[in-house]
Order: sequence, then structure tokens, then C-alpha cells
Amino acid sequence: MKMVSDTGMEVRSGGGAVGDPNPCADCDVRSRAICAALDNSELAELASANRDKSLETGECLFFEGDPNEAYYVVLDGSLKLYKLLADGRRQVTGFLFKGDFLGLTFADEHSVTAEALEGVKLCQMPRSSFEMLIGDSQPLGRKLLQVANRGIASAQEQMLLLGRKTAQERLASFLLWLSARAEDRGDSPTKLYVPMSRTDMGDYLGLTVETVSRTVTKLKTAGVIHLADKGVIEIKDLDRLEDIAAG
Repeated sequence: MKMVSDTGMEVRSGGGAVGDPNPCADCDVRSRAICAALDNSELAELASANRDKSLETGECLFFEGDPNEAYYVVLDGSLKLYKLLADGRRQVTGFLFKGDFLGLTFADEHSVTAEALEGVKLCQMPRSSFEMLIGDSQPLGRKLLQVANRGIASAQEQMLLLGRKTAQERLASFLLWLSARAEDRGDSPTKLYVPMSRTDMGDYLGLTVETVSRTVTKLKTAGVIHLADKGVIEIKDLDRLEDIAAG
């Protein structure tokens, strides 16, 4: 996508020349991002208003309750989404990776806080421009409906994790989810890059960090997973992991 940097200069997320007929032609996430629903003229219209956005590890893109002024596509890196409870506890509600869309369409305020798990690059789309395209583009509307449906399915799965599954079943299900997401991105489905901390995993799965660590050790001892390099978990026995997740 073509973007406008914070200095006002036109830049390209994929590295192509600004004068290309299709300003998003070189974006390597276009085919699996929300933008795939737009034709070249719609992409050019949106790209003229887009900005690039970069975050450092631990930096927040926005906070819960902030005005919703833009939508985002993750170009690189990963983020966690969370809500703070009245007593200060934190509930992680989701994780986003390369190609994911971020933003609750037509909402005036953000319902969660979005924090970078690592260095992140995003395409920032102004709310007014994007919502205007939604009204004009039926394919984009259908794509957003798909995104919304996946969000509902993910929320239902998390409710099941928190309400019915044991700690081992929760962690196994989470690793299978990471595996499916990695495969969607074209990465290895068995050698998983895990950017979130065990505290983050616990806050998503409703477990203490100690329970997450003990459960990881159990799966490792059983030969189901292998802790490779830092931040990498290798699935050694996928069938067994699926059996554990299913209870």
C-alpha cells in the first residue's frame, strides 16, 4: 500500500514506486488482508489517505475508551488486545498477526487496548475514508462480515476455554490455534513462533503464569512439544495435542 509517513512523505509498505498504477501492488499482505476485497481504483482511493504506523515492543496503539479514528491492517509483527477490570486485573481478549484487520467498524470508541508484543508495522486507514468505501463496496462489506463472524467464533471458543476446559486442554487448544494461524500466513504449522509471554497466555486462557509454566513442562515431558529457540515452540506430536485439546 502507498502511505503517507509522519513526516508527510509518501512511502510504500511493499517498497514499490509511488508512481505505480496500483499503489498497493507490492504489499505482501494484500491477498489475505481486508484490502483483498477492493478493486484497484478503490485501493488507489484508500491508499491516498493511508499512513504508515510503527510501534515498539510494549507500545500501545490505542487504549480502551479512546476515540476510534482509524482502522488498521497489521503488516508485520503482532499485538495483544486486552481489557482492564475494575479491580485492576487484565483479561487478554485476543492476539493479532500479519494480515489481520484491527478496528470495530462504526464504533465511536475502542473497546479494548491494543499493545505491541514486538516491533509492529501497520497500515493506518482513516475512519471516514474507510467507512465511505464500506458503503460503496459490496465485496468489502462481505469481507468485513467474515471478519466479524471470525471474531464471534473466536469469542465463543474463548468462552469454552475459560468455562469448561482443563489447564492442559486450554493450552493445547491455544497451541493448535497458533498452528492454524501460522499455516494461514504461510509459516510452519509445527514450529511455532510464540511472541506472547506466559503471563499473556495466562491472561488469555484464565490461568496463572505458574499454571501455564507447569502445563508447558507437562507437554514437553510427554514429548508432545519441544521448546526450541527462545520464543519458539515445536509441536512434536500433533495427533496427541489434538487429542488433549478435545479432552
